[in-house]
Amino acid sequence: MGSGKRVILIVMDSFGIGEAPDADKFGDVGSNTMRSCYGSSFFKADNLAKLGLFNIDGVDYAPSLDVTIGAFARMQEASAGKDTTIGHWEIAGIISGEPLPTYPEGFPDEVLDEFKKQTGRGVLCNKPYSGTVVINEYGDEHVRTGDLIVYTSADSVFQIAAHEDVVPPEQLYEYCRMARNILTGKHGVGRVIARPFIGTSGNYTRTSNRHDFSLVPPRATMLDHIKDAGLNCIGVGKINDIFAGTGITEYVYTKNNADGIDRTEEYMKKDFNGILFVNLVDYDMLYGHRNDVDGYAKAVAYFDDRLPDIIDLMRDDDVLMITADHGCDPGFTVSTDHSREYVPFLMYGKGIDPVNYGTRKTFSDIGATVLDILGVKGHVDGTSLFVH
Repeated sequence: MGSGKRVILIVMDSFGIGEAPDADKFGDVGSNTMRSCYGSSFFKADNLAKLGLFNIDGVDYAPSLDVTIGAFARMQEASAGKDTTIGHWEIAGIISGEPLPTYPEGFPDEVLDEFKKQTGRGVLCNKPYSGTVVINEYGDEHVRTGDLIVYTSADSVFQIAAHEDVVPPEQLYEYCRMARNILTGKHGVGRVIARPFIGTSGNYTRTSNRHDFSLVPPRATMLDHIKDAGLNCIGVGKINDIFAGTGITEYVYTKNNADGIDRTEEYMKKDFNGILFVNLVDYDMLYGHRNDVDGYAKAVAYFDDRLPDIIDLMRDDDVLMITADHGCDPGFTVSTDHSREYVPFLMYGKGIDPVNYGTRKTFSDIGATVLDILGVKGHVDGTSLFVH
């Protein structure tokens, strides 16, 4: 079973730390998620700062510390994309040369005709839309006709909204599986998402029965190598969905960041050997996409308050890593989309020297480092930062 080592890898979804060198190609010049949050009176990151957050290259608006307890680096994304799927795949060791397809004009007939044929239902909307707005604009027609509300966003997603009284969630999931099978090759979107809702005309609300059906990663990730070595790969939050279940030995979904941190602490109290891979989604979903600077800042402060408890649960051989998968600057009013930014990398543990690893050319250095720490062989893109 290896050396009994454990890596706790926490992704603060969308917590970018400044525009990447190629931000101009993505329309993101000037974006800086952390700097926007830092300007809020609710921002607090004392414990993250101790790990080295403010000492990272380019963080010139927050006071750096003379001494940190963690190692730190600034990570640049090498993949051709800035979404959750590609970001997490790169963290796990896959640099994606092609972006996942997006549909600013809606999906083509070749996709929708096959979808209608397989589901036996019509399609409404077929445009990029806010998920809360789309159900209130198309909900009545959907309830009357039974046609499915299909929409997308700036992300590589095919979303299907349906009222739970018209299409029960299990039936909706079946329709999503049909769509997932149709959406391959050049139309291989990152995620097909079930978006069930309830309520009456003018008062439709989404339920917590959302489910994501992800594209399978194109090749083995660090998770596959760890699992193949007989170790545990535990996913908390949407990790299992992002990797379409590949390389995962156990997983739990979460309701919000607080729940995600609770589950993380529960797993840390158990015996396991391998990786605990955690996604905390509120930053992105609730605050970044809604340009809510104070909400985002409060979410960072909440995690920072809980961080000492996580550190207290660490065993002698444990290594804690904290990073992000892209940016989503709540103060960048040009857009509510993800932003092409550098992300932070913090690493802490008894055997980790608190050094500055500078600016790294790919998130995949994280995956290589995880394998190195766990003593697992297997090829991933990236170079290990671990000094033996």
